[in-house]
Amino acid sequence: MASSNPVFNNPAFQERGTARPAGSTGLTPPPAQATTGAQAAANAQLEGAYAAPPAGAIETGRMTVEDTVYKTIALFGVLLVGAVVGWLWTMAGVTTANPNPSIVPWIVGGLGGFILSMVVIFGSRTKVRPALIFAYAAFEGLFVGGISAYFEYIWPGIVLQATLATVVVVGVTLALFASGKIRASARATKIFLIAMVGYLVFGLLNVVLMMFGVFSADNGGAFGIYSVKIAGIPLGLIIGVLVVIMAAYSLVLDFDQIQQGVRNGAARQFGWLGGFGIMVTVVWLYLEILRILAVLRSN
Repeated sequence: MASSNPVFNNPAFQERGTARPAGSTGLTPPPAQATTGAQAAANAQLEGAYAAPPAGAIETGRMTVEDTVYKTIALFGVLLVGAVVGWLWTMAGVTTANPNPSIVPWIVGGLGGFILSMVVIFGSRTKVRPALIFAYAAFEGLFVGGISAYFEYIWPGIVLQATLATVVVVGVTLALFASGKIRASARATKIFLIAMVGYLVFGLLNVVLMMFGVFSADNGGAFGIYSVKIAGIPLGLIIGVLVVIMAAYSLVLDFDQIQQGVRNGAARQFGWLGGFGIMVTVVWLYLEILRILAVLRSN
């Protein structure tokens, strides 16, 4: 009977020839008199292979899920440090006389992160550079910390709510993917790409309308089109929920690509790209949830 573990569906673990009796180990030793020196050496080599510790990413030089997880945690650690710096920098000049948080961390972190992300994405076709990915994590942390501090200053408690919601979405998505209940498909990916293009166009249109004063904080459009209400429901809430679903599916694509890289025997350094992809998606998810909560609380 085949094992429920797909690993053991490998032909190396399958019975060859006649059926195996119940209770049998399937390892029938040859007669003692038939054992030759070559057979003994082969058996000793096989026993040594089983006794040796499993080879990991360092020994094989290949990408593994475990090694990618460690790299992802390291990148989020750098991002967290950058976020703390961005938070403190944003609030450093806030006083009773000057109650306005600084937006400089937004600009520095946002521009630096965007430039480095482009370098990492296009440069990875020839070589993966972990130092650039770490630098991106630091700049992205600066941006996230700055915008989080700004939103927290206006709506106290919103950052904790957004963080918890992000953790829940990531955790549920990972659990569903690990259990096999959700998988990436060609049709769903095509719909996702079309929706992404539409969302980018919508976002660009929203920025243009806000720049020309069609929407502003004075006329109740602090978030542009997101502030418009349909049947009493902010459009930002409807769009935000859809975008959160898109971000969750993007995580599924990230997990699937990492597994595909492992199956393909990709070099160990590509684990940094896997961690980079997950970090970008999680930050996107967090910012969308933060905006949803801000739209709701501003209304």
